[in-house]
Amino acid sequence: MIPLVELWMPIVVAAVLVFIASSIAHMVLPLHKSDYDRLPNEDDVLATLRASDLTPGTYHFPYCTSMQDLGSEEMLAKFNQGPVGFLIVRPKGPPTMGSALLAWFLYCILIGIFAGYVAAVALPRGAEYLQVFRFTGTVAILAYATASIPESIWKGQRWSTTCKFIGEGVVYGLLTAGTFAWLWPAA
Repeated sequence: MIPLVELWMPIVVAAVLVFIASSIAHMVLPLHKSDYDRLPNEDDVLATLRASDLTPGTYHFPYCTSMQDLGSEEMLAKFNQGPVGFLIVRPKGPPTMGSALLAWFLYCILIGIFAGYVAAVALPRGAEYLQVFRFTGTVAILAYATASIPESIWKGQRWSTTCKFIGEGVVYGLLTAGTFAWLWPAA
């Protein structure tokens, strides 16, 4: 087994390449412009939410306290009347891109660590390019490409949005695989 510390270079380089690719995908290409809709009567809705003094968190509506509550006629009427959804409330103030970008980069590092670990356990020094590519690519694609699927399954995110994230995840996984295969320790 190759010690994980010896794979620091492909872990960091892969994270940097994925970070750059994701920046291009989200800031240059218009892929995600249609992912969200504007609320009708946004000002009125925001005024109502402001009056509720919501704390940051995730809210589900209509809210059920138990499975028994879910089956009550009152709750069924609320669900049938609608709307049904989730509301994510963030802290007040402009979005803090710096901390979000740092967290995303650290997430990319984490995926690189797991991809490197799996390959380091399975492959020797000097392994062939395609072997390294296959192992690290499988792990990285699984991590990047499948992360948003539960959002469509459980929270109603449009499948078209999820498919965009899956496509991006495949690209990020392939970048990770190529980086590891290129920088894999020699025999």
